[in-house]
Amino acid sequence: MTEIEDNERHRAKMAKRKAVQDAEVAEKTIEKGLLIVHTGPGKGKSTAAFGLALRMLGRGKRVGVVQFIKGAWHTAERDALAAFGDQVSWHTMGEGFTWETQDRARDIAAAERAWAKSLELMADASFSLVILDELNIALRYEYLDLAAVVAALGARRDGLHVVLTGRNAKPELIAAADLVTEMTLVKHHFAAGVKAQPGIEF
Repeated sequence: MTEIEDNERHRAKMAKRKAVQDAEVAEKTIEKGLLIVHTGPGKGKSTAAFGLALRMLGRGKRVGVVQFIKGAWHTAERDALAAFGDQVSWHTMGEGFTWETQDRARDIAAAERAWAKSLELMADASFSLVILDELNIALRYEYLDLAAVVAALGARRDGLHVVLTGRNAKPELIAAADLVTEMTLVKHHFAAGVKAQPGIEF
């Protein structure tokens, strides 16, 4: 086969592929606020959520963030997103991981305050995206009532996108979600003795 024939064969193949792709895209007509879950043992769940935040901010929309567990570490993404001013409403309401606080009642109280703030942001029509960072962990440890959380997320206002992050997402959340991505751990530098580093972990 000559190069010209090879190029023509490729062009014809891609034309057929484009026709199939265009037809599939044309069938999608629903527009709605999505419930998105980032879970799994791999790194990158919160990172992906903040990537969506940047995309939304680039569209001129407002973003709300509630952090359920993180609190002891000051994260650079918070500083970076502060440059967007009132477009971002950021609330770090956790007090660290449960092995740090070692106080279940205190952890439950912190999670309840964070959930109250989450409901407030979700009810505010000025927000297009609300990120509930590590809500999955709060639910895993039963700091919040799962049924009440799932019901509230299901009853959220039209057009609002909500992202939940954290390992071990409950099956009920996965069933309720529109989009679920599981980060798979293939290899992690921590296992080789590399500590958490600025710009990578926080």
